[in-house]
Amino acid sequence: MANLLLAVIYIAFISLGLPDAVLGAAWPTMSGDLHAPISWAGGISMTISAGTIVSALLSDRMTLRFGAGKVTAVSVALTAFALFGFSISPNYWMLLLFAIPYGLGAGGVDAALNNYVAIHYESRHMSWLHAMWGLGTLLGPYIMASALGAGHGWAWGYRTISILQVVLTAVLVLSLPLWKARKTVEPQRTSETSSVQSAQSEQSEGETADRRKPLGIRGVLAIRGAREILVMFFCYCALESTAMLWASSYMALGKGIDKTTAAMWGSLFCIGITVGRLASGFLTMKLNDPAMIRLGQALVLTGIVIMLLPLPHNIGTIAGLMVIGLGCAPIYPCVIHSTPAYFGEDKSQAIVGMQMACAYVGSMCMPPLFGLIAQHVSVNLFPFYLVVFLALMVAMHETLRRKCGDRAAA
Repeated sequence: MANLLLAVIYIAFISLGLPDAVLGAAWPTMSGDLHAPISWAGGISMTISAGTIVSALLSDRMTLRFGAGKVTAVSVALTAFALFGFSISPNYWMLLLFAIPYGLGAGGVDAALNNYVAIHYESRHMSWLHAMWGLGTLLGPYIMASALGAGHGWAWGYRTISILQVVLTAVLVLSLPLWKARKTVEPQRTSETSSVQSAQSEQSEGETADRRKPLGIRGVLAIRGAREILVMFFCYCALESTAMLWASSYMALGKGIDKTTAAMWGSLFCIGITVGRLASGFLTMKLNDPAMIRLGQALVLTGIVIMLLPLPHNIGTIAGLMVIGLGCAPIYPCVIHSTPAYFGEDKSQAIVGMQMACAYVGSMCMPPLFGLIAQHVSVNLFPFYLVVFLALMVAMHETLRRKCGDRAAA
């Protein structure tokens, strides 16, 4: 039964990634059909991000009351409804309206699933699950491109993904007894996590919910080490989203690479993350979460240094971008997976929800800030911008280890 539930969660992570890159793929066509300026895609993206922040902050309260399985099922259903709404929207303002349930659903499933996996499964599954999310982000634009190429239009692309989300909702509803029956973690906990979770591993979601009330934002911030892990997560997501958005522009405008070639090479970062997470799953069998995070940070720094080397034919830029992607790969899943070990299962959902909120704030605000820097100063500051977030992330991680390392012995 545990393996069956894990298979459902893997499918859910693929589904979670399906719509994430679709707007960018469809917007050039959508903007023309809806008579909306190209820049208005930012309004949709920010509305979705705002919804994800709200639902992530509410995830602790919702999960305590209804359980991770129900929250995930309802969140996916909300996403399916929103995507269907996109497919029938006659104008831009309707897209903005449907972006609200889209964001609420995405944030809810993200926080609930990540915390559930962190508590009940090995670190390798967290890495592989996030690799499945990457697979979903590759499949979504392919589905949209197929719809456009067949002449069905962007509406059918969104409708197809909505149907897939409806099917997943049905699977999640049918799997609810598996979530309720899950009372123990896998026999995989290392010394890093066993001391914290041994007293809690025999309790179900409902029993845990009966024993405490939601922590709230103030309650989370009062926990020793929580602020450090939140800032750390903010910095990581700011770095990742900035690299995803501006890598191609840096190569084209800063390095003089042909725009088409730059667009193709820009995908190396995402490929690096996906491949890196597949590899990270195997490495976690030998290394614990803090070691994986430090390894990732070291690789990111190495990639940035390679980008700055004056190598011929822009080899440094290309190779450095791939190495940065590989370095980013273990950080996100291992930070989440280590959260129950640092703070306990009873507090992890609240903290993971706050982590998701910080992630969305970083992804929403920091790439546009670099856009202003690129426009008014120079796009060549791209590597140094990444270094700032990397340095702060490293400082927060080491501070967290000093404060809370005894809770999750390495």
